[in-house]
Amino acid sequence: MTDQTLSLTLLPDNAQRLSNLCGRLNEHIQQIESDLALSIRQRGNVFHLSGSEAAIADGRHILESLYLATENGNLLNPNMVHLALREIRLTEDDEAESSSDDEIDSLLIKTPRSSIKPRSKHQKHYVRSIRQHDINFGIGPAGTGKTYLAVACAVEALVKEKVNRVLLVRPAVEAGEKLGFLPGDLAQKIDPYLRPLYDALYEMLGFEKVARLIEKNVIEVAPLAYMRGRTLNNSFIILDESQNTTSAQMKMFLTRIGFGSTAVITGDVTQIDLPKGTRSGLVQVSKVLEGINEIGFTYFNAKDVVRHRLVQKIVEAYDEFDRNSVSQLTTQESSQLNERDN
Repeated sequence: MTDQTLSLTLLPDNAQRLSNLCGRLNEHIQQIESDLALSIRQRGNVFHLSGSEAAIADGRHILESLYLATENGNLLNPNMVHLALREIRLTEDDEAESSSDDEIDSLLIKTPRSSIKPRSKHQKHYVRSIRQHDINFGIGPAGTGKTYLAVACAVEALVKEKVNRVLLVRPAVEAGEKLGFLPGDLAQKIDPYLRPLYDALYEMLGFEKVARLIEKNVIEVAPLAYMRGRTLNNSFIILDESQNTTSAQMKMFLTRIGFGSTAVITGDVTQIDLPKGTRSGLVQVSKVLEGINEIGFTYFNAKDVVRHRLVQKIVEAYDEFDRNSVSQLTTQESSQLNERDN
């Protein structure tokens, strides 16, 4: 298939906005070219795009949308360009599931500092599920927005006074480390494990507001082991890194949920840090509860990764490696059985 060309003129002709669009040493243009397999030449506010018909269409959309984003003086960066490119890819993958403008607006998560839009099909399903069900599971690899979107929904519910408080819970099991070896009191020991949750809260509410809410116990941070015996009413509870719960801990947590509460349980079953031989509560619960319609399950995959573009490739590479490893083991086992039979 021969390449096609398109001349695109961006208006108004504004040198500062065009410089912002192109990036330092044209890094944004190069990023778009690399991602879309497209050639882009620029002269002033006229861009010449060369490539396949699909690549040109995507390139035009990206350039126009990013140029529009510079209208209010927003300074573009490579991460913003990456997210715009990811959104194009996700839109193409999800064309069969078209969304109306009203539906897209209804999925916006509004927090005091920003409005957050779920990008992929699975992220949209996740947000819908959190709003519809009292208990929700988000299961998938790192970088898919499981925790970030859960925190956003919690902040929105708190601001709208749908809940009275937010609880951030995490099992204190990480890569073989133990709490006893960490300095400080309980709060100081557990803080490092909850840093991703804090970072999301600071972004959505601001540092001072978060500090005040924690001081008033409106936002509560707790290790999973300290949830036993409690009943949590009118609360939004997030259990993060739940792949590191045992079966007993998962059952204990789920039975803490009281009236007017929403619970979101997130985890990645490929990153379990439990002692060898201990079964993950997240692995078990997805089989035990999946038939209950009132409980929401959302499964993310590498296509949902919204971090650096290499993260998606890393996740896909590990998935492929794991599949090949299983296939090799199965082949070896079959060979061993044949040798025994002979």
